Amino acid sequence: MANGFLGNDASFMLDLVVVALIAVVPALLYSIYLVKFRGQYLLHRNMQVALGIVLLLTVGAFEVDLQLVHGGWENVVNKPNAEPRLTGEALESVRNVLWIHLIFAVSTPLFWATTICLALKRFPSPPVPGAHSGLHKKLGWASAIDITLTSVTGLWFYYVAFVAP
Repeated sequence: MANGFLGNDASFMLDLVVVALIAVVPALLYSIYLVKFRGQYLLHRNMQVALGIVLLLTVGAFEVDLQLVHGGWENVVNKPNAEPRLTGEALESVRNVLWIHLIFAVSTPLFWATTICLALKRFPSPPVPGAHSGLHKKLGWASAIDITLTSVTGLWFYYVAFVAP
């Protein structure tokens, strides 16, 4: 099982997801800035669709790697045939952080997909403000907050599972 590139023995795909989690929030904020202060609706739409696709592919590849290659998250944290990094209460604590992360990690693609699909359906091309703008703002902010919480809790999990021990 190959190690990652962030200086510990997390998997390559987990390290890639960590980098994506760090990059997505500033990219998202820039996209919001573009639409809110610059009126660049087309660029905002294209950035959101691109971010959605990149994250979907990254997380999809990560899940395949995690489940099929490694056999679950505990095998990434505690390598088979090696002394366990985390046991007992420490492992349970990391599991609890993971559950918190999963609340946001599962809801984020649902919010984001709903926001993007409705926007693509209800806004003209090229996009301009319209009747859907009010709902789109609410969904967009919910999606932005959710992906931010996904990022924060994902980084928290990475820290407690790979950096802190």
